[in-house]
Amino acid sequence: MIVYNLRCKNSHEFEGWFKDSAAFDAQAQGGRLTCPVCDTGKVEKAIMAPAVSGAKKSMATADESKKMRQFMTGLRKYVQDNADYVGPKFAEEARKIHYGEVEDRHIYGEATLQEAKELVEEGVDVAPLPPDLDGAN
Repeated sequence: MIVYNLRCKNSHEFEGWFKDSAAFDAQAQGGRLTCPVCDTGKVEKAIMAPAVSGAKKSMATADESKKMRQFMTGLRKYVQDNADYVGPKFAEEARKIHYGEVEDRHIYGEATLQEAKELVEEGVDVAPLPPDLDGAN
């Protein structure tokens, strides 16, 4: 897995997790990246600063934690609002989409760890949905 800092055309910054740099390139070229704040599809890699130790580490950590929580909450909401819930049939539906047996669409649901590993081994683009940190859903 690789993490990139991303920025949309409206200057919202967020992180994106990808299997590898090729996965990022494919999603970017395919127009499948969207900002979790404003939903724009104009997203690019942002400049990444190296981590530097310092006296303000605890303050930065709290700030980063808040940003990560907001990002995860926004990402979860975006997926729930824009994808079909397929429940425990996630692995089956993801394969059908991957192999062109059904119309391409965004889905989410449940899969066992073994099912998720098998999907990744088959080259199916999957990612875990961030947990519901607010307990709303």
